[in-house]
Amino acid sequence: MNLFIGIESFMLTNEDRKQILISVLETIRDISDTEYQKRIWILGEGPEEDSFDDVVNYFFDEVDGILESHKDFSITVSQYRVLKKFRDQFEEFSDNNDFPEQFIDTPEWERIIKMAKEVLGAFNYQKESD
Repeated sequence: MNLFIGIESFMLTNEDRKQILISVLETIRDISDTEYQKRIWILGEGPEEDSFDDVVNYFFDEVDGILESHKDFSITVSQYRVLKKFRDQFEEFSDNNDFPEQFIDTPEWERIIKMAKEVLGAFNYQKESD
């Protein structure tokens, strides 16, 4: 679900923007975590229900709106650049790869994981305690 459909960014509250950004960073965290990917995307062990396709669809639905309205999201220039670079590289990768069991241990995926970790670092993102 794209939260930007029918809603202009300026109509979102600061809390809305914060929650959207956190949600995208949580998705990037999942992209950065090979153990999660093997457990959930490949083995389907749960308790989470997720797939590579779900991650790709959600990420692109939301990240483009954030990048288009980055000033409204209080994103710094350096955060914008690292997020945009990751977005572009992840798009290229996801356009050419569908099945995690085929790419999970490849050098190309390792580069995506490294870039995801760089985004998390740029945003000082820490997983909240459950």
